[in-house]
Amino acid sequence: MYTHEILIAGFGGQGVLTAGQLLAYAGNLEGQHVSWVPAYGPEQRGGTANCSVVISDQPVACPMVSEPTACIVLNQPSLEKFTPAVQPGGTLVVNTSLCTGRATRTDITVVPVPATDLAVELGNVRFANMIALGALLAVVPVVKVESILEVLPKVMGEDKARYIPINREALSRGMEEARRVLAGC
Repeated sequence: MYTHEILIAGFGGQGVLTAGQLLAYAGNLEGQHVSWVPAYGPEQRGGTANCSVVISDQPVACPMVSEPTACIVLNQPSLEKFTPAVQPGGTLVVNTSLCTGRATRTDITVVPVPATDLAVELGNVRFANMIALGALLAVVPVVKVESILEVLPKVMGEDKARYIPINREALSRGMEEARRVLAGC
């Protein structure tokens, strides 16, 4: 029996909701019970955004995540707000490009990844969410990467189909970076 409770947080426009939606669709594709609950401020870009994703082999009783087993934070306010909530033994992926502070908890796995900087190297800051998602999946394989890649066209839609190859590359880059960081290289 397992349940993954994931929280993804950052500014509006960083792809927080898209990353959560990808996890939920991939979990559904794999036959898991899933929930995805977005929460965002009044502004589409620049306000705060977060989403709760639950993936389980059992029916999901509560779709809200207050104590995540895994968390991705893409900005400093999210780091400050959600780091204390991560369950002991959980995982926290931190976008060190925008988080000036450090997560000092010793009872969780902290994965520092310069997601925004790596996204800029790939040609667009908007791929930071996929780099962070790749980092999470390298450490906590809540769904198969192949499932994320399979649902990517559905989530992206036809109007953004041209970005699918770079999103795949960003996902892979995030996985590589997380493995590198955790190996101490």
